[in-house]
Amino acid sequence: MHFQIMGLLTLVLGAAALYMPPVWSFLFMFASTVFGSAAAFNLSGLGGASVLVPNLFLVFFCIRVIMSCGEGRVFAAFVPPRIGFFLLTLTIFGLVTAVFFPRLFAGMAETMVVERQVGARSFIALTPLRFSSNNITQTVYAIGGLLCFGCTFAWFRREGIATSLVTALIATTTINLAFAVADILTYYSRTEWLMGFVRTANYALLTGAEKGGLKRISGTFPEASAFADYTLVFFAAISSLWLDGIRTRVTGILALSLLAALLLSTSATALVGVAAVMPFLLLRAIRGRHALAITVAAAALPLVAIIVVVALPDMAAGLHDFLDEMVLSKADSQSGRERFMWNAVAYESFVNTYGFGAGLGSARASSFVLVLLSNLGVVGTMIFVIFAIAVFTARLPKYDPERNEDIAAVRAAKLGFYAVLVTATISGTVYDLGLTFYILAGGVAALSLPRTVSRPAHNNPAFRFAGAHQDAAQARS
Repeated sequence: MHFQIMGLLTLVLGAAALYMPPVWSFLFMFASTVFGSAAAFNLSGLGGASVLVPNLFLVFFCIRVIMSCGEGRVFAAFVPPRIGFFLLTLTIFGLVTAVFFPRLFAGMAETMVVERQVGARSFIALTPLRFSSNNITQTVYAIGGLLCFGCTFAWFRREGIATSLVTALIATTTINLAFAVADILTYYSRTEWLMGFVRTANYALLTGAEKGGLKRISGTFPEASAFADYTLVFFAAISSLWLDGIRTRVTGILALSLLAALLLSTSATALVGVAAVMPFLLLRAIRGRHALAITVAAAALPLVAIIVVVALPDMAAGLHDFLDEMVLSKADSQSGRERFMWNAVAYESFVNTYGFGAGLGSARASSFVLVLLSNLGVVGTMIFVIFAIAVFTARLPKYDPERNEDIAAVRAAKLGFYAVLVTATISGTVYDLGLTFYILAGGVAALSLPRTVSRPAHNNPAFRFAGAHQDAAQARS
């Protein structure tokens, strides 16, 4: 086990968080998800697999939540028929498949998996189906996501309001944008080494790529597409908060900055993701306070496009070439052909295992749909669909002028959850969708329930399960 600088800082911050007010633990947990290529430490026993900063801090977050809320509220997240019950079922099923399916179907299919070498970068290779370290790591990530969901649920059931979620979204967005600016400045000033402390994961890092003469923003992530996936989630959530009139001065500026960052990332996933999110934002805007401004802006776009084409033909031609390279010709690129092959192999794995799947962690693809089918089969895919539907259909908090921020936060979390699924469907390669996905889902699950009448006396062991009993009674009613 080899600790990195960020890992040592995480240990110090995590230990400090255990003695700070509980809200700080949640804020630190959310903010830690920014560091998508920062390894806390690397495991030589698993071929140098990297444990990222957010995964390490998750341990401290869970401990702090249990200290503050009691384990009863965490268990209450998984009481049927709540949202967490479906996630628990999916995780248990995934664990079973990871242990048994690679052995049951060994040699019956070929899969794309990560081959890890100690002291060297990981690489993806086509190998016959077998049990590997990927089954272990993806199972650990799945269990970590389940714990993250349960502890987030417990935190919001204790807190009862969504103020901390709104604050965490704003703070994490600010940190993400700050590192995006730092990525650009260090690249053009030839000081990329300054970003080295957040780029320590045992991944193939493509942080110095250009497209159309522009630096592809990767920020604290291994590549531009990963940065775009993450940033789209916050663009959707922050824009939703702005439309609901929540801290408009800050959320408005951040929403525009996030949109600019997505476009400058030159990621095809970013463009498709924005196109998938914008219709929901526009529908909300048309029915809200910004209806006139949005309508005028939408009507002016075709006019602006015509003016650019007529008055600036060279700029229009350059823009066309840029978009053609980034989106239209993507399928003909080496990356596009490679990802198409991943999907083809994943589908063959699904077919060759008779629809049962090769087991959690056994196969990679370039679409989360095929990841689910090739890893968990039809059964696992259906359980995940039920879980996602449960999140989307969770009722908003009952309208109350004092709970306007709660309602807005649930809407924002749902749209962020949707954005994760959009980018994963386009280019998701593994089952793990990141801890942000589980934080948003846990927030929706908790805040969509009626407020508890009172908080349990956590300092008294006799009341440790009071929250669970109360929540369970509400779930059955």
